[in-house]
Amino acid sequence: MADIFDVIADGTRRDILRLLLDRSTAGENGTSVSQIVSALGVSQPTVSKHLKVLREAHLVSVREVGQHRYYSLLAAPLDEVDDWLVPFLDTADLEAADNAALISLPEPAAHAAELVGRAAASAQHAVANALKKLPGR
Repeated sequence: MADIFDVIADGTRRDILRLLLDRSTAGENGTSVSQIVSALGVSQPTVSKHLKVLREAHLVSVREVGQHRYYSLLAAPLDEVDDWLVPFLDTADLEAADNAALISLPEPAAHAAELVGRAAASAQHAVANALKKLPGR
């Protein structure tokens, strides 16, 4: 399997990942190659080549329906990027971004959201680290 950083270094692959993320957030159950070609304005062979790399890196899954293939994002491999990147982020910048996002919430809801978010991030990090320590990984 290719190094995750090599895979996401390509701008077209990042564009495909962003498109798949946006469509999954909008409730879409997969995106066809033709939809990706249309949205990005890239040729079908180019999109297919990049989707193969993303499949091999386990960043996308494919569902076949007849002759059509529908791709969906699998974000778990990006945890490695997240783990590498987090130490470089300034915690003051992160807190400012969190605070800006919480401004529109009433104070009790903002406080609750902050607590839940911190707990979820902490739990995710703990589970990821525990899984890395398992034999055979």
